[in-house]
Amino acid sequence: MKLEAAVRARSENKCELCGATDGISLYEVPPQDRSNEENSIMICSKCLAQVEKKEEPDPGHWKILSETMWSEVPGVQVMAWRMLNRFRNESWASDSLDMLYLDDEKLAWAKATGDHDNDGSVDLHKDANGNLLQTGDTIILTKSLDVKGTSMNAKMGTVVKNIRLVPENTEQIEGKIEGQVIVILTKYVRKQGS
Repeated sequence: MKLEAAVRARSENKCELCGATDGISLYEVPPQDRSNEENSIMICSKCLAQVEKKEEPDPGHWKILSETMWSEVPGVQVMAWRMLNRFRNESWASDSLDMLYLDDEKLAWAKATGDHDNDGSVDLHKDANGNLLQTGDTIILTKSLDVKGTSMNAKMGTVVKNIRLVPENTEQIEGKIEGQVIVILTKYVRKQGS
């Protein structure tokens, strides 16, 4: 039986973290050498976006972990431990973490990403008004900007379509102005329609 079919059958077509039935897909809990049923889980799109820090964490969504953390699947246990650690400052998560037991091997796997050392906050690309920016969005410049290395000046009010996010810097996006791709600081843009 294929891995995804086996994991889907085990999960009964539900997210193994929150129980949702919409938009579920196979997720291989990192890091791993070889995918198998123990280190792969079914996960919904909402859980996935928050696990991968592409969306603000929603504590209300994750309170179900106090139930799903008891799963016998190692991948579910590891992900429950990681997500509970992101909310460890909340009493419900702290209480659940105190009850959750991982053997040494699973605990080492859970800590391998270093996620537990962070404060649980998520750095996202946001415009000057705090609106979330996504690749493909259209933005408007809120300030006239001189483009370094050229004599070009991008005027305030310029519309830039189909932006790209700079992955390693949440304060920067890339966009094409007058046929030239430039880096733009997010604090000088407003998402169109916001």
